[in-house]
Amino acid sequence: MPTLTVWIAKIIKVYGLFVTIKIEKNGLIGLLLNKTNNNMKLLVVYNPNAGGGHAKKIYPEIKKYIKAKGLQAEYLLTEHSGHAVTLVKEANLGGFDGVIASGGDGTLHEVINGYYQNTSTNKPPVGIIINGTGNAFSRDLSLKATDWKKAIDNIAANNVKKIDVAKYEADDETNYFVNIIGIGFVADIAKRAVFWKFLGNVAYTLAVLLESIFLKSIKVTMILDGKEYERDCIFLEVSNSRYTGTTFLMAPNAILDDGYLDVTIVNKITRIRLMQLLQTVYTGAHIHEPEVETFKAKKITVITEKPSTLIPDGEIKGTTPIDISCLHQDLGFFWFE
Repeated sequence: MPTLTVWIAKIIKVYGLFVTIKIEKNGLIGLLLNKTNNNMKLLVVYNPNAGGGHAKKIYPEIKKYIKAKGLQAEYLLTEHSGHAVTLVKEANLGGFDGVIASGGDGTLHEVINGYYQNTSTNKPPVGIIINGTGNAFSRDLSLKATDWKKAIDNIAANNVKKIDVAKYEADDETNYFVNIIGIGFVADIAKRAVFWKFLGNVAYTLAVLLESIFLKSIKVTMILDGKEYERDCIFLEVSNSRYTGTTFLMAPNAILDDGYLDVTIVNKITRIRLMQLLQTVYTGAHIHEPEVETFKAKKITVITEKPSTLIPDGEIKGTTPIDISCLHQDLGFFWFE
């Protein structure tokens, strides 16, 4: 008759490992060691106003699920625009295993900028728990707007990837972005959509329709890795990741760790042609249209005849001229695998 085995359900933690104790009928004790990350301590910067206030409703659920995954967490709730920058900048990041932005693209943008202003040594990786209106960056992690549990699972798995970060200088200030920065028509859309954020992604669609009525081109001078170009364009985007506004595949060939930023330009066209062209941005097919040009560069300068509003990661911040450089694989990020 085979030896019977009795499994004890209780699991204890020893030096960051799960230890399952097994007692055989003959009295021998066996141990099974399994790696775990339940000793991870996270700094979660939480925007309760994200997603039109939806983030506030699911805050207790998110805290409960983080705890259920065996993760320790300290929560900092943002109270106003720009608050996340200050919170992360002033935190002792060396005491955490991860800095997590919980909100949309704007919250992640602020966390990234506070992270780079922080003077702590041995800064941990950054991650996201999505619950915002604009969740463009999360698309590169194969995360949908409702995938906050999947995002937490990803963090708990502790898969870290080194990604590129864009550093830019404008208005005598230095800032950073991980998603995209735009000028022209796209900036006008973002400014308009701010007033309708409570409508979710519909806000961007309405903004596109309204701004097309007031369509105008801007003359720009670009310097891409030392080579100069002059264009009369509707808009210009510099992308680190592929999506903008959650659903627009603006830079389908962008790679987050290749050391290059992707430049997309839509040259001067009519309103009707722009509406036709925008339909192709959802799939990324616009890059094959004759009015569209794409480039890759490590260092980028954009100069306009008049100061033009900048929209980094969907946030209204700064004006041209602007200098942008790619920091190759400069940031550790919790990645989905």
